[in-house]
Amino acid sequence: MNDLLDIAAAENLTEDQVHALYRSFVSRSQVSLVGAFGFGHDLVESAEGCWITLRDGRRILDFTGGIGVLNHGHNHPRILAARRRFAEQGRMEVHKNYLSPYVAALSHNLAKLLPGDLAISYFPNSGAEAVEGAVKLAYKYHAGRRGTVLHTDISFHGKLLGAGSLTASPELHFDYPRIPGTDYFGYGDLDSFALALERHRALDGGSDVYAVVLEPFSASSLRECSGEFLREVRRLCTEQDIVLIFDEVYTGWGRTGALFHFMHHPGLVPDVVTMSKSFGGGKASIAGYVAREPVFRRAYDNLQDATLHSTTYYGFGEETATALEAVAVAVEDDYPGRARKLGAVLETGLRDIARRHPSLVASTAGSGALHGVFLKAGPASLDRLLPLLPAALGRDARLRTKAITGAVIAALYRDHGVLTFFGSNHGLPLIVAPPLVAEEPEAETFLRALDQVLGQGAVRLLGRLARELAAGRLRP
Repeated sequence: MNDLLDIAAAENLTEDQVHALYRSFVSRSQVSLVGAFGFGHDLVESAEGCWITLRDGRRILDFTGGIGVLNHGHNHPRILAARRRFAEQGRMEVHKNYLSPYVAALSHNLAKLLPGDLAISYFPNSGAEAVEGAVKLAYKYHAGRRGTVLHTDISFHGKLLGAGSLTASPELHFDYPRIPGTDYFGYGDLDSFALALERHRALDGGSDVYAVVLEPFSASSLRECSGEFLREVRRLCTEQDIVLIFDEVYTGWGRTGALFHFMHHPGLVPDVVTMSKSFGGGKASIAGYVAREPVFRRAYDNLQDATLHSTTYYGFGEETATALEAVAVAVEDDYPGRARKLGAVLETGLRDIARRHPSLVASTAGSGALHGVFLKAGPASLDRLLPLLPAALGRDARLRTKAITGAVIAALYRDHGVLTFFGSNHGLPLIVAPPLVAEEPEAETFLRALDQVLGQGAVRLLGRLARELAAGRLRP
């Protein structure tokens, strides 16, 4: 098999070779989509903290936060040291016949950090798995006697068939089969929630709802539920014995200025909280759910059901060891406090930018180190530029807003070396989510760059994007 590529060969592939291999063995459309922007034509040499170094030596300020994964930034030295120590000591990775000291310690630490009796942990590999595990736990808690799970009308819980059935994002536009018994209510709307509960009254007058899944802060739309809403949902779920699941996959570990967003509201405790993304310190693919002890005990804590929900990689050694260190860093370095400081700079700066560019900026929103800029679709005169975009984009109902936001992202990268992205949910915000290791100077660099890009105006930005897309040469 002399044609197999080893690690050294992979590290020396050229841009053209990477594109060709993706087209042949991964996805041609993915190459076209990412390749439409400058970063799709660059290869990374290394990364540290908030910065990415490209093969040609240019440095890029990463303000994506790894789409929730990089609270710790790239290659945090303590995370690297923990993984190096694990390897050098020859620790055992995974074996289902042995209990793991790393799982034991990580579960203990989560129980100490979370409020109330959130105490029993389970660790799969992705956020969608954590959500599905939590929903499955809720169904088992009710012994299958209830048949409905509720989610919100702007939810994003993952792309698996189960988690996707609970996701109401236009990103999941294809009509996949759904798990039975799902329904939705308006995000943050108590009247809508009460109506949803009423729709699913059981014949005996009780509830047919076994779980409510919601994001206290919706990272993809930059909206948050009020404390009043969350407390009333908690009260109604307790009253009707419904398992309340908070999805904090994106917002966990300090991102919005509290260790988990729901902890902004003292005394509020869900039945289950899910986590992933930065839980692995930017290095480990690990997720988790933590359940209140009575919920877990009733569902699974007996010999017959002890392995009813499990996974081959449960207790994966290096992943849980990495998460132990990632949690320690987030707590010891006060990531919630760092997020609040970054948030103060970003909130003020984005508000000023919105005031200076009213023709382009509709609004800004956010909390802590997770903000968004909602751009206007622009004047009708821009329609003359839209035919210059690739034909496939013309079928997108949100084309103009996507094009304007994409043009801003392209200009930030091309002209200022700043990497950003836009949210996949309904409003398509330009997401501002720096790693929590970022400092005020990096935030100011981003704000200056955004101000200068918006100063070019919608016509110039979109015109340049359209021409470069049509020519296939959009790169710095």
